[in-house]
Amino acid sequence: MTRRLLLSIFQTLLDHYGPQHWWPADSAFEVMIGAVLTQNTAWLNVERALTRLRERAVLEPSVLAALPLDILAEAIRPTGYFNVKARRLQALSQWVCAQGGMAALKDWQTADLRHGLLGVHGVGPETADDIVLYAFGRPVFVIDAYTRRLFGRLGLSVDGEPYETLRARYEQALPRDACLYNEYHALIVVHAKTTCRTKPACTCCILRKQCPAAVTTEGMED
Repeated sequence: MTRRLLLSIFQTLLDHYGPQHWWPADSAFEVMIGAVLTQNTAWLNVERALTRLRERAVLEPSVLAALPLDILAEAIRPTGYFNVKARRLQALSQWVCAQGGMAALKDWQTADLRHGLLGVHGVGPETADDIVLYAFGRPVFVIDAYTRRLFGRLGLSVDGEPYETLRARYEQALPRDACLYNEYHALIVVHAKTTCRTKPACTCCILRKQCPAAVTTEGMED
């Protein structure tokens, strides 16, 4: 039932919103940088910071790894927490260089790649999985606040479940398909931003018939 429900939700979202073409970037390394920058900020701010980094011609692992922190921090100022993120970006860039660069990392097994990323300063499970999925095209299911909100309301998770528990559940239920996971995560984000918000717009939700929370809300409204 979980597999059928998850695939049904995906198809409903895809039919309504269409393909999202994630992750927008010029290179796999840029995806990695964006995954760090997007922590605790809106994507518009990330785009501004990436533009500033492109203008400075520093979106290469070796260049970013050697860039003075104050200059890097100023470049990514639009994303907020820029001093913290500058240190995280430099740690990530230095790690990439230490492993032999992006080309070498592409040959790593998915589990080893994820484990290595989790050892980098400032890279937690969500950021690591963003990178593994969107930069390297590996089938890992990203769990973020939007996923927890939507799937919680749909009865597919409960509050407080550990990240790894949820990730394993959805990966076991769904086909191991990076393209599917890529599109699914993007669709969850757009739906959570437009409809399944903190205060949900249940009356216009395309998933209303599948959502126990929407039925409850309807009953309360009555």
